[in-house]
Amino acid sequence: MPPEYLLQGTVSTDIDVFGFGVLLLEIVSGRMNHWSYDVEHPLNLLGLTLVLWNNGRGLELMDLVLEESCTPNEVMTCIHVSLFCIQDHAMDRPTMSEVVSMLTNENMHLPEPNQPVFFVERHDAETGRDDNHNNVTNGSVNDLTGNHFQF
Repeated sequence: MPPEYLLQGTVSTDIDVFGFGVLLLEIVSGRMNHWSYDVEHPLNLLGLTLVLWNNGRGLELMDLVLEESCTPNEVMTCIHVSLFCIQDHAMDRPTMSEVVSMLTNENMHLPEPNQPVFFVERHDAETGRDDNHNNVTNGSVNDLTGNHFQF
């Protein structure tokens, strides 16, 4: 769910753009967003994508099933577009028409997206510590799931 819905309950068409970005990442990676994928820093799919993208390793996200049907450039375009869709602020997200244009226009130069800061780490709600036993200092904990919302 996008930050504006989680934090304020705001509903708009921008929620659908965020959801599409998450779905696109799930398709490209073959992974679900609610799982933790990093042992040292238990990140969800969005956090993992950001780490790989920032380190120039975005193709490591690709599901091997796609090797036969997609080029590396197509996969990187999908990841790039998804990063625009999962922006923290709804006004920074593209419209779905813009998303379609970005995905279908091979010659379109896509600028670097803003760095989203909203991601979810797995968290031990009872101790108030994360998996590395560092004190939680910035964010909130969902008591139902034990997820730590980091800002």
